[in-house]
Amino acid sequence: MNALSRLLGFGLFALALSAAHAAADMSAASTDSDKLAPVRAQIAARNWSGAIDELKRINDTGSAEWNNLMGYSLRKAKTPDLAGSEKFYNEALRIDPKHLGTLEYSGELYLMKGELPKAEQRLAALDAACHKTCSEYADLKRAIERYKAAGQKYVASDY
Repeated sequence: MNALSRLLGFGLFALALSAAHAAADMSAASTDSDKLAPVRAQIAARNWSGAIDELKRINDTGSAEWNNLMGYSLRKAKTPDLAGSEKFYNEALRIDPKHLGTLEYSGELYLMKGELPKAEQRLAALDAACHKTCSEYADLKRAIERYKAAGQKYVASDY
């Protein structure tokens, strides 16, 4: 019975440790989301310069999502900064190689730059990450189809 008690105790300890780790991950994600909420509001309003200013204020360069949103905002700006956008997308993917939003948006960036093979590589990476079930895969696939249908010209989406 003593060995059974120890085994049960160890199992409960492992479960508690796992739950604590999951809670820490959740709070980090929630803190990240909360911190970036003002940026998301600027993006929703299509205020790209406001989003960029807010991202600069937050300055969380170690966050894949921060880098993704900076790349997105630079790409969507009235005067797009494609080189800057690519730099931030690449950093986001260095931090999190399976960041779905970055894979999609950087694929769109490559279409803007006329680099279809790179966009298709991003589509393949999305397929590997979500097996064609995520909206990011569907969105980039549609963007590539529009690009091809327009004679290898980038056609912006509604957003």
